Amino acid sequence: MEISNPEQTLSYIFKDKSLLSEACRHSSFVNEHPLQNLRDNERLEFLGDAVVNLVVGHLLMKAYSDLPEGELSRMRANLVNETQLAGIARNLHIGDCLQLGKGEIQTQGREKNSILADAFEAIIAAIYLDGGFSAAFTVIERQFAQFIQSDASPCSSHDYKSQIQELVQFSHKTIPIYQVIQEHGPDHDKTFVAQIDVCGLQAYGTGKSKKMAEQDAARKALNMIRKNDNL
Repeated sequence: MEISNPEQTLSYIFKDKSLLSEACRHSSFVNEHPLQNLRDNERLEFLGDAVVNLVVGHLLMKAYSDLPEGELSRMRANLVNETQLAGIARNLHIGDCLQLGKGEIQTQGREKNSILADAFEAIIAAIYLDGGFSAAFTVIERQFAQFIQSDASPCSSHDYKSQIQELVQFSHKTIPIYQVIQEHGPDHDKTFVAQIDVCGLQAYGTGKSKKMAEQDAARKALNMIRKNDNL
């Protein structure tokens, strides 16, 4: 197994390489090699889940000092879910480093959200055990900083796309039109630019995902509409 890629993309070098190997070892691989006395990554995934939730909670409290507990909990749930974690794992090319059984390989296990999300959490636990909480905190913060922004928050109160659609559907019987017009940067760190056309207005947004760019565009268009009192 090639272990240099996750170390490079994570910007963390393991002192104990066996921890990284264990974090990338799926139960299907262990089951197919019963005589090797290997351990799968499920225990590390259990620990990593707790570490990720703790750090993301800390980052949210720091970024949103005035929000109540309930809103912070909803934001964290939207950030720390299988789809989001799998997306981060894909950006880090973790799937390329997984040890999977033949059955999982044949069924595209390297692309399954559940396997990727669990592997990411397992790797975070491995970093925590190898380098301590500070090392794990740094890696998690680097991966989630792009999502923890007031202008691109995933919480319901910042769902600008829904807000503007409800507003213009009611007033003008129309819907906003979105298109991603540009993307730049390396595969693991792309930035997208989205355009919204609504009620004769155009606005542009940026983000680390197409969805975030569209949300940013919707936010700006909503502000323009309210400022100009066009609706």
